[in-house]
Amino acid sequence: MKYQKKIYWVTRKFVLNHDDADDITQEVFVKLYKSLSDFRGESALYTYIYKMAVNYSLNHIKKTKTTSSVTKGLDDEAFRIKSGEKNPDENYDNKLNSGIIKEAIQSLPEQQRTVFTLRFYEELSYEEIAKITNTSVGGLKANYFHAFKKIRTIIKEKTKRI
Repeated sequence: MKYQKKIYWVTRKFVLNHDDADDITQEVFVKLYKSLSDFRGESALYTYIYKMAVNYSLNHIKKTKTTSSVTKGLDDEAFRIKSGEKNPDENYDNKLNSGIIKEAIQSLPEQQRTVFTLRFYEELSYEEIAKITNTSVGGLKANYFHAFKKIRTIIKEKTKRI
């Protein structure tokens, strides 16, 4: 399907595990098939599917409490830093930094994590995120600011200890 790969990577950024992301993606498209008649066309079809994917991902996190298991999926390709032809020490540093960044993101409150993921990784506008999350643009900007600030603080603390 046209959006399957995009939706997979959206869910993967939330759940960090290939099998879970694959299952959620499948659930989203099954739900889409069953509820397509409910689609009113008030937004683009992709926005509708995207919103479903985000909601399913967040529900999965709540059910499985993966937020406490931040070490799960440390080799996640969605967050891996591509290093090319570098020496082993640089590769280790890149993997370590990638793990610290993921841990920082996973430690955010749900709303901040959602806004940060959609804005930073998916590069969506605040208006698009507002449609997906049913929140105000002002609230989203505040959440993004606080998320970014917390991530920066966590990264500074973790890298001092290394």
